[in-house]
Amino acid sequence: MACFKKPWFASSEFSRNLQQRPRTHHILTVPFFLLSLFLLSASYTSNSPTPYTAAPPLFPPSSSSSSFSNSHMVSKPRSRSTLSSFAAERATNHANSTNTHSQFIRDLASCDIFDGTWVHDQDAEPPYQHDSCPYLDDAFNCFKNGRSDFEYLKYRWKPHACHIPRFEGLKMLRMLRGKRVVFVGDSLNRNMWQSLVCSLRASLKDNTRIYEVSARREFRTQGFISLKFRDYACSIEFVKSPFLVQEWKVLRNKGGGVPQSQRERETLRLDMIQASKSQYNNADILIFNTGHWWNHYKTRNGINYFQEGDHVYERLEVSEALRKALKTWGNWVDLNVDRKRTRVFFTGFSASHYRGGQWNSGGKCDGEKEPITNESYLGEYPWTMRVLESVISEMKTPVFYLNITKMTDYRKDGHPSINFNNKGLRTTTTVQDCSHWCLPGIPDSWNELLYAALLIAHTQQQ
Repeated sequence: MACFKKPWFASSEFSRNLQQRPRTHHILTVPFFLLSLFLLSASYTSNSPTPYTAAPPLFPPSSSSSSFSNSHMVSKPRSRSTLSSFAAERATNHANSTNTHSQFIRDLASCDIFDGTWVHDQDAEPPYQHDSCPYLDDAFNCFKNGRSDFEYLKYRWKPHACHIPRFEGLKMLRMLRGKRVVFVGDSLNRNMWQSLVCSLRASLKDNTRIYEVSARREFRTQGFISLKFRDYACSIEFVKSPFLVQEWKVLRNKGGGVPQSQRERETLRLDMIQASKSQYNNADILIFNTGHWWNHYKTRNGINYFQEGDHVYERLEVSEALRKALKTWGNWVDLNVDRKRTRVFFTGFSASHYRGGQWNSGGKCDGEKEPITNESYLGEYPWTMRVLESVISEMKTPVFYLNITKMTDYRKDGHPSINFNNKGLRTTTTVQDCSHWCLPGIPDSWNELLYAALLIAHTQQQ
């Protein structure tokens, strides 16, 4: 793991409406922050595997955290009347409550909220119901597709050293007032995007106060969808970009008379960020991801697929190709994102749980009813994330690393499995989805941790 220092959430500049941040060359790791199944692979292999290691605290104590004060403390009541005594008592109670809340935030800010475990909570309830949110893809709506057990929703993520606050949609909307939040990446990031918009929608009294700026039909052709929350003037968007760099076509060396479609072959431009009609570089919060598609057979094969300029590599190791692609992404961020306005997040690798094969070779995860409880059974730390950490450490722009890998590796019970379509039947030829997550489900916890980070920043600005 790389060295992590000076998290920008601890700065007073960031605390002011998420508008300022210090320059740093270090990865900012949270101790917390989707549909082409056939293109996903569950490979967890590595040339030099390393075990999970606990991330350092995201929010170490800072000068700003000591500035919490209680301006409502009543030290000298102006009279001994019942009213004044009541007012003094109420103010004192408020002071105690404020101090308790401040201490809670300070404890949370110094805690590694990615280092924890899942605990059973019979009273746990999802932030939305599966049949109440129109923005869920059918492939993620496991209950609609026949899943009958709800027990997997009765677990909550508990960091070892602290407690995380329950998700409050209205409070998060207030923190996002006037902001533009954009998720950029693959279908796992769309998993997270759908979870967030459904969670926020469920907190509204009037669901008609949301409208689609860009609808699903445009998403199929443009790879972009945007929802606007009218009363808060904020938008939550998703941009499809599974590799972050540009998928491309080059002509094969074939003579005339051959149709161009047969003369073209796909490549991946490692030196070019993927184009998008959504100009998202000016968003207030950017949340990127990539990873699963780099385990696909084309990228793992690496033959005549990766391209830089006019040069197509005859063969290139996928780890080197990913490093080049992420360097292209990092350079684009450094050159195009205003560090005084935009906060950049990167969501880590979400674990898959295929047993007996991969998605295209009989791998399955149906029948799983509870999480892994023994940490020694967790997989190796993904090689893709080690490459990511190396690239981020060299960037000028602070990147907030949402290291969800370990917390997802426990949850072999949370995938759609056979319930990714409306048949929900197990046959010998059934392709199972053990990469994405049922919704409601595990991605709700990712957004709960995102909420915790925003809550810390919001509290420090007060």
